[in-house]
Amino acid sequence: MHESKTVCVYCASSDESEPIYRDVARRLGGLLAAHGYSVIYGGGSKGSMGALADGVLANGGTITGVMPRFMLDLEWAHKGLTELKVVEDMRARKHAMLSESAGCITLPGGPGTFEELFEAFTLQRLGLYAKPIVLLNTRNYFAPLKTLLDHSVTERFMRSGHVETLLFVAEPEDVPRALATR
Repeated sequence: MHESKTVCVYCASSDESEPIYRDVARRLGGLLAAHGYSVIYGGGSKGSMGALADGVLANGGTITGVMPRFMLDLEWAHKGLTELKVVEDMRARKHAMLSESAGCITLPGGPGTFEELFEAFTLQRLGLYAKPIVLLNTRNYFAPLKTLLDHSVTERFMRSGHVETLLFVAEPEDVPRALATR
């Protein structure tokens, strides 16, 4: 996998969220494939994860899943991936996904998605991940997060320049341009 055109995508495995989230993930997968990006993600077959993979594959793209062994044992893996890397735990998963990417994209999700996003953001702030971090703000999902981050700046826990490194975009079509800004 060539790092310069590989992007990491964080997204949810829930099938219970509104269908628009899966539709957007599928569109994003297709757009990334059309723009020549390879995708590395968590390897799941359900929710936005499965939709993302389906979109990449339907458009002739390359997608690698990274999954801890316990999830593989639960048969959570997408069956059609270009490659599936099995790792020992969630820490190894996050490390593999970020270290092989030239940027990361976060779609709406729950605690696992937030954890991945905040780890990437923290590493970026520390100068250990100097690559773009894009948040796909479907249905204005990340507005409360942006408010919290701005409040952190107001309370002087971080500088406004740090928040500005996160690239909030409204539509999947905006993602390739955001990735190219850094």
